Amino acid sequence: MPFNIFQDKGGFPRIILTEPNGSSAEVLLYGGQIVSWKNQRKEELLFMSRKANWKQPKAIIRGGISVYFPQFGDLGSLEQHGFARNKLWSLDRDPSPLPPLDNQSSVDLILKSTGVDFKTPCSFEFKLRISLSAGKLILIPRVRNTDNKAFSFTFALCNYLSVSDISEVRIEGLETLDYYDNLMNRSRFTEQADAITFDGETDRLYLRSPNKIAIIDHEKKRTFVLQKNAMPDAVVWNPWSKKAKAIPDLGDDDYKTMICVNSAAIDTPILLKPSEEWKGYQELSTVSSSYCSGQLDPRKVLYGFH
Repeated sequence: MPFNIFQDKGGFPRIILTEPNGSSAEVLLYGGQIVSWKNQRKEELLFMSRKANWKQPKAIIRGGISVYFPQFGDLGSLEQHGFARNKLWSLDRDPSPLPPLDNQSSVDLILKSTGVDFKTPCSFEFKLRISLSAGKLILIPRVRNTDNKAFSFTFALCNYLSVSDISEVRIEGLETLDYYDNLMNRSRFTEQADAITFDGETDRLYLRSPNKIAIIDHEKKRTFVLQKNAMPDAVVWNPWSKKAKAIPDLGDDDYKTMICVNSAAIDTPILLKPSEEWKGYQELSTVSSSYCSGQLDPRKVLYGFH
């Protein structure tokens, strides 16, 4: 069996993925949320708020990796970021047509519509494969329209990454892109910096982003590499000090050790005709940062040059 299931003290069924090199991941059936990802040295790679709400029902567990579906933010008629993160998912006993992957520990989850999830009822089937291998965490979301009419949705995988100090973090791969700034009424701008750095609150939706983004943590000499497919947008968010103090389930200083970089399909909603399926892909990995004049050579991470 590729995983074990435990019941934690909060009453959440918890799935533990492990692999031979010593890395691990913990997944909740509630929300299909990943709440821990540790490398082979047992270092936690995902951020989790010290004030996270673990009490059912309707818990919003701030941290880890969450599924935002079928709505991102409040850009629609549903609750903030949709309902998938507030539902109890099930183990998928029929994960076809995805074959098992060699040298990986995987779990397949499924969420089916109840008929009352949308304001206009429609039926769907959402399957999520979570796979762990040495140095990598892979998520493969699939949404199938099981109704007799079309429906559209927006989607994001919200990745709370653990960093040493947000002021020492830079993100490469989003330069020159257009973005909407949510701090300025979704005004549209073009990124002028050669990398994104942080000295205040940031809440941006980058459009037509590349399939590979590097999140460089100078202090830890570690880089997160985010690879994605079929999710053309990227969200970058950090609340900074003032907003952090206003968020009930976030510690006042938690903003210093987290950054959200989300794979997303928001600007152009995904439209599925009856029986159509959408399939996305996200892979998170870490590499040791190499320095040149104090900076990572982005070509090695973003383009694989040597």
